[in-house]
Amino acid sequence: MQNDLNIPTHIAIILDGNGRWAKKRGMPRVYGHRKGAYNISNIAQYADEIGIKVMSIYCFSTENWSRPGDEVTYLMKLPIRYFSRYKEKIKNSNIKVIFSGRRDHVSEKLNTLMDEIVELTKDHVGLILNICFDYGSRDELVRAIKNIANDIISNKITISDIDTKLINSYLDTKNLPDVDLLIRTSGEQRISNFLLWQIAYAELYFTDVLWPDFDKIELDKAIISYSNRNRRFGGLKEK
Repeated sequence: MQNDLNIPTHIAIILDGNGRWAKKRGMPRVYGHRKGAYNISNIAQYADEIGIKVMSIYCFSTENWSRPGDEVTYLMKLPIRYFSRYKEKIKNSNIKVIFSGRRDHVSEKLNTLMDEIVELTKDHVGLILNICFDYGSRDELVRAIKNIANDIISNKITISDIDTKLINSYLDTKNLPDVDLLIRTSGEQRISNFLLWQIAYAELYFTDVLWPDFDKIELDKAIISYSNRNRRFGGLKEK
């Protein structure tokens, strides 16, 4: 990594291409999901090393429930398998793990594990790894709007209090900065209902590399591309 690069504070990654990666190798889709899950540790560790403060990863969307039943069942068990394998590594790392998304559709065992990982890493001061699981941005916004409406009814806030800062405070990502760089792997060029509010001024980077093959070199390429862009946030910058 070059020393003179502008390192984004918050990167978000749509982890795409696990199934295609497995198919290319004559393996079932779930094999690709397993390899993709284990790649998260490698990229998170490197992101922490180079000074990225927050990394949000799209692991399971609210729309993914429509996938074949056996694949969904596997994806629900995969985090338990993943955290069981990396629990000590996470505990001894500097990475703080948090979660975004609904918690009412996943098993009690998975909910308990999520809470355990959050508690285990709450005092870590390195990279914040925001795992978006059973997450959809529209669902997040609907939940936020309902909570704002309830607080208005309860006289905790008034309509005149509503602004972007207040809306931010009702989102799953309320304590995180906006996304600077959004990366999607596998060649697809869609946002797919991921952090729609938070990526309002993010730079977008699409790569043909499938997620299990996305390594440090590929992350460097994305950051170099980001560093070479002129972020104006709707305004103009003097040359």
